[in-house]
Formats: sequence, C-alpha cells, structure tokens
Amino acid sequence: MTRPDIIFILTDQQRFDTIRALGANHIDTPNLDRLVAEGVTFTECHVTAPSCVPCRASLFSGRYPHTNGVLANGTPWSRTWVEDLNDAGYHCVNIGKMHTIPYDAPAGFHERIVVENKDRYLEHRWFLDDWDRALAAYGLVKQQRSQYRARPDYREALGAFTWDLPPHLHSDNYVAEMAKFWLRTKPVEKPLFLQIGFPGPHPPYDPTPELAEKYLARDIPLPDQTEDLDALPPALAEKRRHDVEVDHDSVAWTLDPTREQLHKMRAYYCANVEMIDREVGEILDALEARGRLDNTIIVFASDHGDLLGDHGMSQKWACYDTVTRVPLIIRAPQRFAGGRQVDAMVQLFDLAPTILEWAGVAVPDDFEAISLNPALEGAEFAGRSHVFAEQGGDVNFTGCDYMTMVRSDSHKLIHYRGQSYGQLFDLKADPGETRNLWDAPEAAAEKQALLDRLRDWMIDSAFETRAFRAGVMR
Repeated sequence: MTRPDIIFILTDQQRFDTIRALGANHIDTPNLDRLVAEGVTFTECHVTAPSCVPCRASLFSGRYPHTNGVLANGTPWSRTWVEDLNDAGYHCVNIGKMHTIPYDAPAGFHERIVVENKDRYLEHRWFLDDWDRALAAYGLVKQQRSQYRARPDYREALGAFTWDLPPHLHSDNYVAEMAKFWLRTKPVEKPLFLQIGFPGPHPPYDPTPELAEKYLARDIPLPDQTEDLDALPPALAEKRRHDVEVDHDSVAWTLDPTREQLHKMRAYYCANVEMIDREVGEILDALEARGRLDNTIIVFASDHGDLLGDHGMSQKWACYDTVTRVPLIIRAPQRFAGGRQVDAMVQLFDLAPTILEWAGVAVPDDFEAISLNPALEGAEFAGRSHVFAEQGGDVNFTGCDYMTMVRSDSHKLIHYRGQSYGQLFDLKADPGETRNLWDAPEAAAEKQALLDRLRDWMIDSAFETRAFRAGVMR
C-alpha cells in the first residue's frame, strides 16, 4: 500500500465525555460517531500537560515537557517532527490552531493558515492571524474580551456568549472552510500531512444562536457539587480565586456558580462541540470528493479537557481526569479494522512515533512516546502501566511552580513541588476524584508506591534523553 495521506484533526479543550457514540447522550455528534464506528477509539488517552502550549509542544516533539523544556503557556517552541515528514517527501500543511510560540513559526510545514486565540486581538506586538485578516476584509473585528467586558451580563455569563457575527466567520467554521477549500483546489502531487486545528470548544464558549438555543433546552450533566475552597490543595484554591480575579479567555468565574449559570455554560460548550462535529462531516465529504479517502488515515483528538465547574473550578491547569483525559480516534478502515475500542492507557504524544511510522520515517531513539500501531494492527498491546502529566507555573497557575501527576488504572497521585500537601485518589472507588487520600493512613502504601514511580520516571527520563537535552542546551 502506498504511503497514506494523514489528516490530523485536533480540537482545543475538548473533554473525553463529549461524543455520543462513547456515552455522551446529551450531545449530537453524528460525524464523530461515524469515526468511532469506522475507526479505533483509545478510551484511556491522557495528555502530558494540562494546558495548551506544553501539551502541544510535547505532542509535536514526542518528549515530555520537562525534557523539551516547555512546561507552561507562553514558552517558545517550534521544532517539530513535522520537519521529518517534510524531509521524507510529505507536503505538510497546518490550517488553524497549533499554538507554536511564536504563533507563525514554520514548525516544519510548507503552508500555514494560522488561527490562534479566540478572545485576544493585536496581542504579541500587534499580531494578526489569518482569521483576524479574514474578518478585517469584511470590516469586522472578532468578538473579544474588550467587547464582552462591556456587556451587562459579563460577570454572570461564565464565558458563554453567542457568536453574533456572520456564521461563516466563526473561528471553527472558518478553519473548516479553509481546510475544505485547500482539499478541493490543491493538486495531488505528494502524500499529504494536513493538521487541522479547531480553536473550539475552548472558551469563550461561542456557538451560533440556533445551536445555543438547542442545547439550552436540553438536560446537561452538571457537577454534583462545588467543593469548599478548604477541600482543595492550596495551589488549586489559589487558582480558583485567581479565576475569579482574572477573566482569562473571557471567562469571569465565580466561587459559587448557580445551577443556571453552569447549565448555560455547559450548553454553549456542547453546542460548540456540535459545530465542530458538523465541520468534521464536511471535511470527510471533501476528502471523499478528492478521491483519496481510502488511502487516508484520519486522527481526531484534543489537547486537553475543561473542568466546566468540576471541583468548583474553571478551564484547565489541574490534573483531574476531565482535564487530562481526551478523546482519541484513528480511522483507516483499509488498514486497521474499525469499530474497536482499546482500553489500555496511552498518552496523546504517543501519536508522534505512530504517525512517523505510517510515513515510513525512522523514529528517533530518544522519543519518550511509544507507538500505537500494535494496537491499531490488532496485536497484543498492554499500553502504559502509568501515565504522567506536568505543569509549570504560569499566569493562570500561580500557586505552585511545578506540579506532576502519575496515574495508574486504579489510583492517581498529584505532587506539588516543595509542598507537604498533595492529592491521592482511588479512581475505582472515587471516579469523580472528590476524596483526597493524601493523608489517609490506609492509603500510605499506595501513596509511597506512586511517589516511587514518579521518582523512577524522572530518573529514567533524565538518563534516556541525555543526548537530546545536551543538544538543546548547546
């Protein structure tokens, strides 16, 4: 079989529990359901960082954040394994969000149509992305924080606002339209790697009005409770207060959201997911019309989830499963038998060697990611015994300079550098992660075992990536 075209669709901040075929009965996702039916779904995919930039830098380097040095948002990065696909003869295109720093770095792509943050305008020394320019051609400026702040309902909306400009100029619709335009018009000359980065459902939660109304009328699962600040580790309690004080991404948070506020926010979030699903369907149609679908591998995933009020908190920067666990579907029925679910634990950056192998590219020896191809091909696949995540302090995670997580299939431990407190959860007995066993005598043995595993992970990583890190430091 000839080398495949590879279409990598990556959303921003999409929880794992947002696809109807995987149990989210409150959301309509017929096109993602199709990918589930025709593809292989990894039900336990976990990110290596609970925020955008470090997760993406890890994904596109095949290395953990502490190895590549990108531990927080705003950290510069641009070297990716896309350059290896480029060198191997692939035509590499990015349309939408990548979150490289700087935003418009080539990052190995031959072509980029850059779309970045929804609610920021003229940031980073008057940076205009391609979506800004498209809006400007219509004499428009995107809906953004400075405009939302003028609304009388701003402090109550929790980041939920309808998109009131022309629908085709919504960020997700614009990205999809450009991807479909590219697929319709570009000649087939070389194998293609196309990365499509949807900005949604990242806040502001901004569906078009008709979809907002649809989901406002639906029952939406809401958090069972909001935890007292005293129940959280100090670093997360500070984050929760910080979210109230600073309206990051146009989300003006509150310490005590009402059920009505939470319902509206989650309804708009679900509507954003359906908007993306609709565009995924049209991208599939464009691939079919291009005549290459049978030799195309489609990957659908997200960079992390969203708390949406879980544990009384907003957005991300915490290591609860609703942030660190994400959807991952790979569809290529001519290559991999579809309609299957793989329940072994994997990490999002494991896509790095997997994709390189599809392209016939040698995987670097010091990649810390593992290939998913044995699972895709139906071979015995144990996955990972433990998964890890880490986050450095940044402007929205100010209570701790470094947080690490280790998770087995039954327990999770979260360590805060330099602190005596931490978090330990029995995921079988407490899947909602509400009972912290860090100081529980009966959990002391499990706590020590996970601390030992975290230590060994760091030691092994330091040794195995020594040559890579020496090159970075020169």
